[in-house]
Amino acid sequence: MPKLELSQEVIDRIVEMAWEDRTPFEAIAAQFGVSESETIAIMRREMKASSFRMWRKRVTGRKTKHLRQREFVSGRFKSDNQKT
Repeated sequence: MPKLELSQEVIDRIVEMAWEDRTPFEAIAAQFGVSESETIAIMRREMKASSFRMWRKRVTGRKTKHLRQREFVSGRFKSDNQKT
């Protein structure tokens, strides 16, 4: 996988969005062009190991992190910083 050239500001926003429980990986991909696996790699690189493990444990299997697995459509929270 080629290494993406992202500014620190963009990386910080990706980490912030990924940390949020209700922001799906698809929203990150739509806004920044970063896949789920690339987001996980960014999180692994930018976070302390213990924080990364805690985050992975929390989001693994979480329905709100994947649009196709969500049980709801309306009522989705949208951050003011989020484009889509």
